[in-house]
Amino acid sequence: MSGNPSSSTSQPKQDEIDIEKILNREASAFQREVEVERILKAFKLNAYDILDIDETATAEEIKKKYRQISLFIHPDKCPHARAPEAFDILKKAESELSDKAQREELDAVINQARILVIKALNLPTSTPDSDSRLQGLDPPFKLRLRLQSKQLLIDEEVRRRKAVKMNLANEGLEARKKDEEVAQRKRKAEDDKSWEDNREQRVDSWRNFASSSKKKKKTKVNILG
Repeated sequence: MSGNPSSSTSQPKQDEIDIEKILNREASAFQREVEVERILKAFKLNAYDILDIDETATAEEIKKKYRQISLFIHPDKCPHARAPEAFDILKKAESELSDKAQREELDAVINQARILVIKALNLPTSTPDSDSRLQGLDPPFKLRLRLQSKQLLIDEEVRRRKAVKMNLANEGLEARKKDEEVAQRKRKAEDDKSWEDNREQRVDSWRNFASSSKKKKKTKVNILG
């Protein structure tokens, strides 16, 4: 008695499809975790690094890349424990690049880094990235630019933090001065009040003293007379 050949062949095919789905899910989960790790390790002062996009990207390209990555690593889809943290970092980076002033500030630092790298290669600062002299370098031009940008951004952040610290110190000094002025005014007000409250006592004391002095003078005159 022969079995049904169609059923015997369909079962292996279904198993293969199920296995393929499982492998795809596992691969997808792994890739999501890899992307989370990449974002967590990215240089936080360079939003382009976080979004893994070139600084020449248009505003629309940046938004598109952000949507792709944000959906890919969304905490609801990614099993990585730090997916929420990576998601917030990504969102902040997109926000910085969407802000015209912030992006221009970052671009200015990167452009400065580019000039320094090209000068170090003894090339004109107007040399385009496509120039053959920038190709085949070891380390590559893009890597040199990224490292130089990183150093400049770190230096800028250090200066910014020092300025903030100095401002806070100055604000603290001003606050202490104001507190001292307030304390001095309070002490003066308390002294004035105390002086007024004791006015009657001082007047009575003076009267008693004056009266006593007059009696002594009279007694002395009588004795001499």
